[in-house]
Amino acid sequence: MTDFKNFIAGEWVAPSTNAYFENRNPADTRDLIGRFPASGVDDVERAVASAQRGFDLWKRTPAPARGDVLRRVGDIMVTRKEELADLMTREMGKPLAETRGDVQEGIDTAYYAATEGRRLFGHTVPSELKNKWAMSYRRPIGVTGLITPFNFPLAIPTWKMFPALVCGNSVVFKPSEDVPHTGHVFVEILLEAGLPPEVIQLVHGMGEVVGKAIVEHAQVPVLSFTGSTDTGSFVGETAGRMHKRLSLEMGGKNAQIVLNDADLELAVDGVLWGAFGTTGQRCTATSRLILQEGIHDRFVARLVERARALRLGDGRVAGTDVGPLVHEASREKVEKYVAIGRSEGAELACGGSRPTDASLAHGFFFEPTIFTGVKAGSRLEQEEIFGPVLSVIKVADADEAFAVNNGVKYGLSSSVYTRDVTVAFRALQDLDNGITYVNAPTIGAEAHLPFGGVKQTGNGHREGGWEVYEFYSETKVGYVDFSGALQRAQIDNY
Repeated sequence: MTDFKNFIAGEWVAPSTNAYFENRNPADTRDLIGRFPASGVDDVERAVASAQRGFDLWKRTPAPARGDVLRRVGDIMVTRKEELADLMTREMGKPLAETRGDVQEGIDTAYYAATEGRRLFGHTVPSELKNKWAMSYRRPIGVTGLITPFNFPLAIPTWKMFPALVCGNSVVFKPSEDVPHTGHVFVEILLEAGLPPEVIQLVHGMGEVVGKAIVEHAQVPVLSFTGSTDTGSFVGETAGRMHKRLSLEMGGKNAQIVLNDADLELAVDGVLWGAFGTTGQRCTATSRLILQEGIHDRFVARLVERARALRLGDGRVAGTDVGPLVHEASREKVEKYVAIGRSEGAELACGGSRPTDASLAHGFFFEPTIFTGVKAGSRLEQEEIFGPVLSVIKVADADEAFAVNNGVKYGLSSSVYTRDVTVAFRALQDLDNGITYVNAPTIGAEAHLPFGGVKQTGNGHREGGWEVYEFYSETKVGYVDFSGALQRAQIDNY
């Protein structure tokens, strides 16, 4: 058994608490991956102090040179893609095809970030006064605290970290306690690529201890958090009180709309992938299926047939379609919502229980589950489950479908299947989400576009694409007056 360490002040070190937690394979809990630091506040203090020293060095490194480091990170991930995919599947469960995609998203983000090192544009604009120059430029902010979830163990940390680094900030990184091994290997890759050691700090541990200490630290002016809406609310309150810059990415209750004129087989493919990919453990997962009444019955029949054929198992075994949930608490939450759905009068069309296959007895597996007859406004239709549960809602027309889509507190992703171009463009305009797909599922964001949602999904900032570089940098304006005389703007020129 391996005891892993934090990376603080340029060294791999044991936690000040001398306490550890176990990391086990959710597909087979007999498989112990290792023990990881259950760190304390003192570890965060040391990490932030080191990150401040790292920031003083890194902010003076030219941005193109910072991008060169991330290009090397991408190159290393290319050569280690299979290894990284395997270790991610082992510790969080989703099949290898998905974790390969997770690594590829990190690679794409690395190469995109590398080019942005030469594109941190400011503006040069005409002054309103004679013989005066006016311009703006982007500059780094300081130590950034990054708190990431389990479901994309590599991709989401790269979304946050690479833009932060290219902009010249240093990083204190707390990965989810469910996927610490990926976080450990990721930091090893950053160091191998040449990132100065004090620019990156890795502090493992529980969110209520380590995450809280990072959020509340006075010398961490920038925070990025992905997780539950409840935790995000605490982070937001603290950041607001302490005047920190904050990016929140929280919950979703995403809907796929299928109208009467849709390509039904394509839509079935889409909802199977959207609802049961990553075992439903995505913020963009399809948890609601809104069907127009003309195709409802035959669509449900085909969907249930396909869902029952999905194969549960270890994601590292060929032929596995759906892996386990990440831990027992997640499975118990899914079971709770199955009971809620039944109590609300929804009809269980398939699934709804733990599998009986003895080969799955040591993992946190749950059958792909579909409820029909779900009512808009019910708990099953409104609340985020984060598991393989799909709620089917019948509607009369596109107008009702759009209203049901918008009738939740979240606003991350949406999808509409239709052959009517007019309805498709109406969906892009009227669905109240940060992302809308036409004739594609609710999952599948690309690294070079902004990612995020509205309402209680986030706080307005976006990850990915070009917008995130503005989050991790500040605008500074410079004026150069070479007139040789006092010129008073807005006074002497009018």
